[in-house]
Amino acid sequence: MENWDKTSFLKEIGGKEKGWTIEVMSVIESMQVKEFKLTDIYSFEDKFKQLHPGNLHIKDKIRQQLQVFRDAGYLKFLGNGSYKILI
Repeated sequence: MENWDKTSFLKEIGGKEKGWTIEVMSVIESMQVKEFKLTDIYSFEDKFKQLHPGNLHIKDKIRQQLQVFRDAGYLKFLGNGSYKILI
């Protein structure tokens, strides 16, 4: 139940933003690690470009979504581009 609460912030996100949020979260979960670096997520940039061909700021959008996750308590920013999943 506690893990469910950690992702309840998703219901407050709408439209295109929800797509980005779920896609970035899916990439994080696909890595099957508890800690990762920003560069690990950047390695999926081509996937995001295919999903959002009109977006010329993929890395900016990835960082924005990581901030959303941090603010929601899903991730903790450890510094130097490192993150920890809190669920």
